[in-house]
Amino acid sequence: MPSAFRLGSRSIALIVSFASLVIVGGLAFWIPVPYVTMSPGPTFDTLGKVGDSEMFTFGDDVETFPTDGRLDFTSVSVTRAETSVTMLTALEAWWDKDTIVVPRDFIYPDEQTNDVADQQGAVQLSRSQDASRVAALRAVGMTVPESVVVDDVVAKAPADGVLKKDDVILAVDGEKVTNVQTAANAIADRQPGDDVVLSIVRKGKPRDVPISTTENPDDPKRARVGINVGTKFDFPIEIENHIGDRVGGPSAGLMFALGMYDQLTPGSLTGGTNIAGTGSISPSGEVGTVGGIAQKMAGAEDAGASVFLVPADNCGEAITARDFNMTVVKVTKLDDAISSLEALKKNPKAKVPSC
Repeated sequence: MPSAFRLGSRSIALIVSFASLVIVGGLAFWIPVPYVTMSPGPTFDTLGKVGDSEMFTFGDDVETFPTDGRLDFTSVSVTRAETSVTMLTALEAWWDKDTIVVPRDFIYPDEQTNDVADQQGAVQLSRSQDASRVAALRAVGMTVPESVVVDDVVAKAPADGVLKKDDVILAVDGEKVTNVQTAANAIADRQPGDDVVLSIVRKGKPRDVPISTTENPDDPKRARVGINVGTKFDFPIEIENHIGDRVGGPSAGLMFALGMYDQLTPGSLTGGTNIAGTGSISPSGEVGTVGGIAQKMAGAEDAGASVFLVPADNCGEAITARDFNMTVVKVTKLDDAISSLEALKKNPKAKVPSC
């Protein structure tokens, strides 16, 4: 009879070690890592519908004009603040040509929750909606008056109990206030401890309000009264933006403005083609930098765009991204985008600013 095969102690040890290595290696793929992924998100046509409604609806007395083609704003899908990325997910994303992996603190501050991240994105979106409406209406030729208002009052600060939310600030010590920055500077440039007189309007009634200043905790040499101020616009016509909570942040501003402008002016900006883009916007029409350019370009290409509008300050990212089958147009102001699109409508090979 043949003798039974027996493993030596050394062989058993090797097998156990190998099995342990396989198990540990497998488990390592499920270990959370301090990264998030960024990938192409959906596109939204500012000339079309979102859900059951048009992206923009206008007041009954507002004249609008037919449009064609698409004016898409692009988005980026980012790992949620409270979602952990595993090593396996990070490795899979690493090999995807249109997805990037970035340190978590590049996107979210320490311990930020989903709710806080959503609230911040919603505030940025709301400001972008207002700014884009103002920019579009001014580009059309309408006047949009603006005023500086009290957004909130800091508890136990000198202004507490003196100023109220939505007070309109007209002047500081008789000096007319024209925007948020002039209002902030007019107060901050006083010596801490000095009194200032704010000329305000509350519920339609003007009044002068004396307030003592105090040191700014961030800069003891500058004065403060303890208010946060913002801008209120008096819109001449009614326009409603129905994007809702589908996105957050400021980066749809440029395309919002173009979508409204196109519907408020005769003729089509697109010439029947699919235009996509990104960029924040100010009420005066300046187009600002945003994140995720490569991912947004990939999303635009997937949606069939032939032209992509990119903020001038993001040109470096657009240049280093992979090749896309789109005409890339550099934009500094809303007027730049309008003139470039009008030129491309007449001649798809027209020379327009590019990165």
